[in-house]
Amino acid sequence: MRRGSGLRLRMAEDLARLIRGMHPSLKKKVRASLEAVLADPTSGKALRDDLAGLRSFRIGRLRMVYRVSRTEIQVVAIGPRTSIYEETSRLVGRERGPGKRT
Repeated sequence: MRRGSGLRLRMAEDLARLIRGMHPSLKKKVRASLEAVLADPTSGKALRDDLAGLRSFRIGRLRMVYRVSRTEIQVVAIGPRTSIYEETSRLVGRERGPGKRT
């Protein structure tokens, strides 16, 4: 999926499956949010500390956490605001490996 920014959208298959299984009205909001982020990758809030380098976009009570590179936007996680940041921190920590912080 490409829009105005020329960046490609990428996400894990399990995340795509989660979106496909959502209620139609929520799925519509998520799709609109994906298009908004593709149009303006800086529209989400820049995250700090352990999640530095990631951005968060609000979708009602949900948050979409994503990473922007020169060629693509990678959706890292989508989930409720109450737990998404802790879960994403654990996920990003596993990607970086033990004891590594960037």
